[in-house]
Amino acid sequence: MSESTTISEPEHIAISKSKGIKIDWKDSHHSDYPLAYLRDECPCATCTGAHGTEPQKSSYSSKPASPFKLYEPTLKMLSVEPVGNYAIRINWSDGHNTGIYSFDHFRKICPCPDCRAARA
Repeated sequence: MSESTTISEPEHIAISKSKGIKIDWKDSHHSDYPLAYLRDECPCATCTGAHGTEPQKSSYSSKPASPFKLYEPTLKMLSVEPVGNYAIRINWSDGHNTGIYSFDHFRKICPCPDCRAARA
């Protein structure tokens, strides 16, 4: 098994439908993905603009422009299902469900300070 394969292999995955996903990786790295961050980082073609269309990324992580924002339902994961041995599909409460979050994608978007600094 190559080192890059080991890096993208989770040792343990903890899912909280109201908080997010935590992954302990086989290389001893730990990642904590809050719900809003995960939804904003959806890898599907619509969200990324992969078909040459304008990306339709969500902005759940950004702060509201006005403190008097209208009611918005709380974002939740309605269901989470494995896709083979390489990914997870999330069915979101906002009706979105086309993103397949591969373990490689999870590792690339790790929000920890060290990974954020490495991407900058």
